Amino acid sequence: MVAPGMFTTRPEIAGTFGVAASTHWLATATAMGVLERGGNAFDAAAAAGFVLQVVEPHLNGPGGEVPILAYDQAAGQIEVICGQGVVPAAASLERFATLGLDLVPGTGLLPGCVPGAFGAWLMMLRDHGTWRLEDVLAPAIDYAERGFPLVDRITNALASVAPLFRDHWPSSAEIYLSNAGLPAPGDLFANPALAATYRRVLKEAAAAGGDRERQIEAARRAWYEGFVAEAVDRFYATEELMDSSGERHGGLLTGDDMARWAPTRERPVTYDYGGYTVAKCGPWSQGPVLLQQLALLDGLGLADMPPDGPDFVHTVVEAAKLAFADREAWYGDPGAVDVPLDALLSADYNAERRALISKKASAELRPGAPDGRPAHLPRYEIADPDSPGVAAMLGVGEPTVSRAGEPVTDAAGALRGDTCHVDVIDRAGNMVSATPSGGWFQSSPVVTGLGFSLSTRTQMCWLEEGLASTLRPGRRPRTTLTPSMALKDGAPALAWGTPGGDQQDQWSLLLFLHLVHHGLNLQEAIDAPAFHSEHWPSSFWPRQARPNALVLEGRFPDETVRELRRRGHDVATGEDWSEGRLSACSQESRQGTRYLRAGANPRGMQGYAAGR
Repeated sequence: MVAPGMFTTRPEIAGTFGVAASTHWLATATAMGVLERGGNAFDAAAAAGFVLQVVEPHLNGPGGEVPILAYDQAAGQIEVICGQGVVPAAASLERFATLGLDLVPGTGLLPGCVPGAFGAWLMMLRDHGTWRLEDVLAPAIDYAERGFPLVDRITNALASVAPLFRDHWPSSAEIYLSNAGLPAPGDLFANPALAATYRRVLKEAAAAGGDRERQIEAARRAWYEGFVAEAVDRFYATEELMDSSGERHGGLLTGDDMARWAPTRERPVTYDYGGYTVAKCGPWSQGPVLLQQLALLDGLGLADMPPDGPDFVHTVVEAAKLAFADREAWYGDPGAVDVPLDALLSADYNAERRALISKKASAELRPGAPDGRPAHLPRYEIADPDSPGVAAMLGVGEPTVSRAGEPVTDAAGALRGDTCHVDVIDRAGNMVSATPSGGWFQSSPVVTGLGFSLSTRTQMCWLEEGLASTLRPGRRPRTTLTPSMALKDGAPALAWGTPGGDQQDQWSLLLFLHLVHHGLNLQEAIDAPAFHSEHWPSSFWPRQARPNALVLEGRFPDETVRELRRRGHDVATGEDWSEGRLSACSQESRQGTRYLRAGANPRGMQGYAAGR
């Protein structure tokens, strides 16, 4: 146990009416506003999600994707709503080979895939919500029309990509740049083109009649079969634009790809640990890697290890190396490949794998052989430790933008995007955890006439035959997006998550371990000194790895850093508050009263929790 208040910046929010937490205060305020006006957690999360698309355009957008975990109290179970779109039908290995590419570019038109966020939010709203779409979209439209105050991370990202926009992506320059120059932090920024897109969607929805569900379906058709899909089809078929390969390429995504796609409902993957049943999305995400880490750590005495001590950090990192090696070897869209999840989470398999954890840091990438099946890893590059651009991208050296879950510049000068997160619990016990991402303005050109960019998630597919995550037309790329949810004694208890790409299920794991083993509350667990490994290949272009690399926040004791280096870890220390953007909400019932709590990340000065 850790002394209360050892790691904390602000109080844990507590109440009985409702709680919300997200990566931007405007989204949190929106969610609470919906709850105050009678909406449920699903209405509130959807409204907050649409606001995040407007106020964090460098981290997500209307053309991105979102995996959602939803606990409906009436149904008494957790449901996965998969808003991860698929690879275009024309995106084949042969097509990329003719272009002379051995990796899918990280920016531009080529990595575009079907934008799944809109469909997923609408499915959740239709099946679990109570509000009409026009009311849910109203806050986002208001911010897009009237403007919102820019945070410095947006203006920093805009400054980095302004030359790209001016020289190569004119549709993006039209939205984000002006003759007056770059906006400054605190300036109001509006996107009237996006507001007009949403108003047209609502107009077509209203034309379908007064029925709420019929209007939601009409809005979906307008997006995936109507004017939005037509604009995407036209733009991706006619434009040839610069991407991170250094060449100009056209797009592969079509309106037909969008029309053929729909979000899906799925059962979560679960694992029991410490009195909780932890639920994650399937292996089309990296979600099960958190469960694999728990299975490896079970019984290793973490409660006796101080959270800022070398034993805790070493043990967690070595388990992560094994779990993420399995991610690389085995995870993919289960509609395309056979993912041996039962074996990967089995007691016998993890006992065998756990024995590989020693007192010294391992420099190997060691996937296992579940059910005796041989593992296949991709061919990937090792990052050059002397390259300042790559070092900045991977979290050592001097990043051009804060490491608090934000975009950073890579060696080629291109920006990759990151992610947002939102959690909501209402007074009835309904619970949502969602991690919206994609459609970042710095990675994808704005579609003319729509006011937003599209997902570049196809970059997470390997252009190499025979892998679990090999590029396959019509299949989901293995995404890093990974919200988390947990039951305790069968009752809904916890919703949490974070941006951070490959780091998401490292930082989310830390929060959960601090709750279970160290006696921290939500806010203390979020604030506790954090770390991450970069041992395995990145899910993002240029797909490089830094074997044995370990990045610690600067608040770790010097003796911890020295001991980890003695054990063989390649340790880099960042700023004191530089790891993760976690948020979380929890609930428990005592004597007939539902107690709700929430916390949010102070890193980056954007995330807030609210409740009453």
